[in-house]
Amino acid sequence: MDRIVFLDRDSLQANVRVPGFPHAWQDHAATGPDDVVERLAGATVAITNKVPLRAEAIAQLPDLKLVAVAATGTDNVDLAACRERGIVVSNIRDYSLVSVPEHCFTLMLALRRNLRAYALDVEAGKWETSTRFCLLDHPIGDLAGSRLGIVGYGALGKKVAAIGRAFGMEVAATSRSPIAEPGVTQLPLDELLATSSVVSLHLPLTDQTRHLIGARELGLMKPGALLINTARGGLVDEAALADVLMEGRIGAGFDVLSKEPPSSGNPLLGLRLPNFILTPHVAWASAGAMQTLADMLVDNIEAWQTGAPRNIV
Repeated sequence: MDRIVFLDRDSLQANVRVPGFPHAWQDHAATGPDDVVERLAGATVAITNKVPLRAEAIAQLPDLKLVAVAATGTDNVDLAACRERGIVVSNIRDYSLVSVPEHCFTLMLALRRNLRAYALDVEAGKWETSTRFCLLDHPIGDLAGSRLGIVGYGALGKKVAAIGRAFGMEVAATSRSPIAEPGVTQLPLDELLATSSVVSLHLPLTDQTRHLIGARELGLMKPGALLINTARGGLVDEAALADVLMEGRIGAGFDVLSKEPPSSGNPLLGLRLPNFILTPHVAWASAGAMQTLADMLVDNIEAWQTGAPRNIV
């Protein structure tokens, strides 16, 4: 009988159905790095959202056969160690094709229209003492007519592009593969950064993409441009971004940081700026998206148990 252990069940607020085969199931609300081996002892299936599974732990788990990642990103799992042991790693794909793009545009609109600054003004009583019917203390811009640059043109990037076109934006994208889609201009990264009014990141975090956006790349961006990151915090050099934000040259909306939960030393945590919005990695987490994820998670486990694993990383 397979033993299934969910290491961070509280990360998924959804109904997880019972797999349709004999098994023993154990949930842990959360798991620290020092508890991984003990909790997975004897398990054939490990479920993890963000709990790291490193080579040292994998080497001590001889019964492990499947790592079912309850997310799309797999940078918390040592894939090489799993492949060496013949452990299948599966992930969840395309479950947040509504939730993440909507969050992207929430950040874009809030920044472009200075919603945070105006909301704080109202809370401070400035509207009540205004001599006019409205406050016009902060610039307001439109998305329509501007260029949306998408870095990484996978399923999420394409959904963001579709919404951008609905807003009347011109869409450009970078991609390793040729883009044959009408209405999308394929550009190299430097040109995309230099010509886009909004840049949205939709890449996995790998050795090749870590700090893809650093001081040089930020310097290429147009004054007043926005950088949106709902992908992975490590894609951007956070110290370099903090410097540019404090200068006020660009704006940014981030849902991710390089370490989560973040430590007090993160340079973006202490910023209280009208040109920066930080949300706590919730772009993926609408109720509908989480339930879809939970259903796909069990689909992956059941597919593996029948000998036809899917969504293999």
